[in-house]
Amino acid sequence: MRVIAAMRDPAERIRDFKEVNLGLTEEQAVAEASRCMYCGACVKGCPVGIDIPGFMKAVSERRFDDGIDIIKEYNVLPAVCGRVCPQENQCEKLCILAQKGGAVSIGAVERYLADNHDRREAPVIKENGKSAGVVGSGPAGLTAAFELRRAGFDVTVYEALHAAGGVLRYGIPEFRLPDDTVSAEAGFLEKMGVRFRLNFLVGKTLYIDELLETHDGIILSTGAGLPGRLGIPGENLVGVMLANEFLTRMNLMKAYRFPEYDTPVLRGENVVVIGGGNVAMDSARIARRLGAEVSIVYRRTEADMPARLEEKEHAKEEGIAFCTLSAPEAILGDERGRVRAITVETMETLGAGEDGRNRIRGTGEKSTLPCDTVIEAIGQSPNVIISENVKGLAFDKKGRVVVDKDMKTSMDRVWAAGDLVSGAATVILAMGDAKKAAASMIKKLGG
Repeated sequence: MRVIAAMRDPAERIRDFKEVNLGLTEEQAVAEASRCMYCGACVKGCPVGIDIPGFMKAVSERRFDDGIDIIKEYNVLPAVCGRVCPQENQCEKLCILAQKGGAVSIGAVERYLADNHDRREAPVIKENGKSAGVVGSGPAGLTAAFELRRAGFDVTVYEALHAAGGVLRYGIPEFRLPDDTVSAEAGFLEKMGVRFRLNFLVGKTLYIDELLETHDGIILSTGAGLPGRLGIPGENLVGVMLANEFLTRMNLMKAYRFPEYDTPVLRGENVVVIGGGNVAMDSARIARRLGAEVSIVYRRTEADMPARLEEKEHAKEEGIAFCTLSAPEAILGDERGRVRAITVETMETLGAGEDGRNRIRGTGEKSTLPCDTVIEAIGQSPNVIISENVKGLAFDKKGRVVVDKDMKTSMDRVWAAGDLVSGAATVILAMGDAKKAAASMIKKLGG
């Protein structure tokens, strides 16, 4: 039967920000890897094409160093992916054992190797005399930097914030992805000779044209950091926050440890989070750890929520209420201009749409949920800093960079990858795009 890693008790974990999933023990990892049939069906579901049967075979034989080496041939962020990848919708979904005792816990075994056996030294690099700039240090940027560096490029990563990691650092809370894990994975790139220039905002500090004077090629991987808005009355009331700001203050700037960290954040007692994705779950679970009673308001059914099943289950275990088939209509304020409630309309389902999720319509029935804080987590799009400060780079109507099949943009010597191209997606999909972009640059420039 499928081995599941132990989780911390909900009553204990809502009092701190320590990691919830405790990971597999050595014996559990070996037992789970030994279930694998080594057929390779799962590899088709991995956006970066990891040799999953290869590392599973190595773990089953306790060749742990070989196992991590196999993974890092394809994936420079195994500890990250082992924690946050939606394996249930990718590699594990294609596992032939999914119908017989459960799919092999591929992600959990990957995490075990990364946490306990990733001692590999940086490879010897054969320099090719070319220089590459990578804009953004999220999962796409780190992956592109890894691929380019091992191909011999002199690589510099430009990051707008004061720490490398992008969305891994500012968007995902410690209880899902510890900062130490992100730092260790980025540190491997530094061992390889990748340079990081922090507090460097491309489009402000320097323009892309100026970077092209320094580098033979550039990969843009700035993500999708511009939050969406609902456009309903009351969004400007005191107590309404965008999830991006809330998560950045909490994760990157450690507001939950105020005043040790000089980053204040509004701490509501009755919080409503609007949205159904992982960002909404993270926001709700952080608010719960700050002592609030929390409700998630979502206009479709729980089954339609794009958040990972594990995150939804953890949220409910931690006492977070799910108000589904509820579409926000207005945020209500008191005489001081502070949030006091939110009005929602009850929705009904009309059957599955083209995307597999339920189509919905309003019933006309309204209700009011008392609250003192509202966090909007309804999706992100690319920031406009680059589009407003560059000529010759094509964007679509949603503000995403337009690329060809090889991730090449309309600008000479410029490629793009990740959420900047696809819109907000998953860590591993961004990494898959980055591998394609890097391979295209290497083919074009040599390496």
